[in-house]
Parts: sequence; C-alpha cells; structure tokens
Amino acid sequence: MNYRYFICDVFTTKKFGGNQLAVLPDSRGLSGPQMQNIAREFNFSETAFVFPPEQGQTKKIRIYTPTTEVPFAGHPTVGAAFILAQKGEFGKIDKPFKIGFEQKAGVVQVDIRYDSDNKICCELEAPEKLMIGDPVPRHLTASTLSIRELDIVTTTHPPQTASVGLPFIFVELASLSALQQAEINRPELQKLLNRGFQSYIHLYCRNIDDFDIRARMFAPMDGVVEDPATGSANCALIGLLAHCDSEATFDKTWRISQGTEIGRPSVLHGRTQKRHGQVSGTWIGGNSVLISEGILKL
Repeated sequence: MNYRYFICDVFTTKKFGGNQLAVLPDSRGLSGPQMQNIAREFNFSETAFVFPPEQGQTKKIRIYTPTTEVPFAGHPTVGAAFILAQKGEFGKIDKPFKIGFEQKAGVVQVDIRYDSDNKICCELEAPEKLMIGDPVPRHLTASTLSIRELDIVTTTHPPQTASVGLPFIFVELASLSALQQAEINRPELQKLLNRGFQSYIHLYCRNIDDFDIRARMFAPMDGVVEDPATGSANCALIGLLAHCDSEATFDKTWRISQGTEIGRPSVLHGRTQKRHGQVSGTWIGGNSVLISEGILKL
C-alpha cells in the first residue's frame, strides 16, 4: 500500500530550524512493527501516525521514536495538528478552535488559530497533571552531563524527575556556558539507569537574552543524541517551576529557546496556571513550517 507523509519543522517559523517531524495523516492498516520501522527509516526524534478516533475525539495519534513508542510527546502533537489544519482537515480556520488527540497518555487538547503574523499556531494542554518524582543525586547528574557539581543550581529544586505525560530529569544550570558545554557521558548515564532513573535529561538555565528559559534535551537511549525542541519536557518544566514558586495563585507565560547548540533554533511558548497552591494547567505551543511531502510505498 501507499501512505502519504508530510515533513515539517516544529516550533519555528523558519525552514530548517525547529524539530523535524514526519506525519502520516492516514495510517490505517499499519501495524506496530511497521510504524516502528517507518520511524527508524525517517530517523527523526519522533514520527506521528494519525488514525480515526476510537473515543469520540478528533483523531487518534501514535508516536514513535527511532527505537520505541512513547505515550505522549509535544512536538509531534503540535506538528500533527499543524499538518492536518494546513491540509484542510478541519475546514476553514476563521476563528480559534480546539481539537482532541487520543494518545496513550490520554486525550490531548490542542488549540489551533492564526497568530498576529497570519501563521498557524497550535498549543497543546498537557494530558496529565504535574507529577513529581524522585530527586537525582547531584554528583551523578554532574558526571552524566560532563559538568561540575557547582554548575548545578539546587535553590529552586534539585535534579528532579517530573512529568505531565512523559517523565524527564530536570537540571537547572548556573550559566549559559555550562549549558553549552554539557554532553552525555554514556558510562555515567548507565550508572543513572542502573539506579532506576529516567534516561531523558532536560537541562536549562533561566533569563538569558530575551528568553525566560534556554534548554537542551538528551535522549541517547532512544537514538536521539539531542532533541532540538521538546514540547513534553518544557511543558513539565514550566509546571515544575510553577510548583516551586512561592506564589499560590497566578497565570504566567514563558518564552523558551532550545536547539541553538545543534544548529536548529526553536522557540516554544508556554503557559502555566496555578490556583490555591496547586498547578492547575500547563500548555506549550508554537508555529510549524511545511518542508516536504511524499509517498511511502509499503
């Protein structure tokens, strides 16, 4: 059978920036092993496969890295919504509207609209409430990232596992130079894994240039040495930062940079909502750019 695919760059307004994504808008008939092979063939950090809904939502999507299926991911959700909107699946976009994607982590709501520059903008709401896991030893985090322990900031939170649908280890760094110098030490990462910790590591520093957050994300065990833009991680990160904030009630927006260090600059726009001391919502969104389309012959 033939399957149409589209390739887009997500969390950018410029071609060849952002995070690459392949989207198959009609994946009916594909098996799990076939989808895994296709994702490995594209070899992007993720590939999105779209199916008819099974739970009364707009669509169902399944998301694969080159090595495994994941229950939720940000840039495939945003990019799939963008591709379907641009293809006209939702009709004319004359006002903002909401769709629901069925994913393994739950239903992910996505708002779609034209922004002030007349570009399609998609913003997802995290499918799960913020979940905070175990802290990670500082010395083991530093050795895994090939940085000094004193480069790691612990005043807001220690190196910490958190999730809004997909878990990551979050590490705040003291400077942009430390962020730029970090790289994964695989033997030390294996020590981290042997102790039962997550292999996805999201590190960041705050208030650099005109960004609230500058970030990098490593997932080498999934065949992703470094990800240019990670919606699920940044969504959990801003939720974690909102949780750690001493204010009990607020709404905040976040401007996040990622991917600069690997030549694919990305800009993500986040929102957090906190009510009576509890994080009540996290959102992440941005623009996408269509790069190409074609046919897979299976």
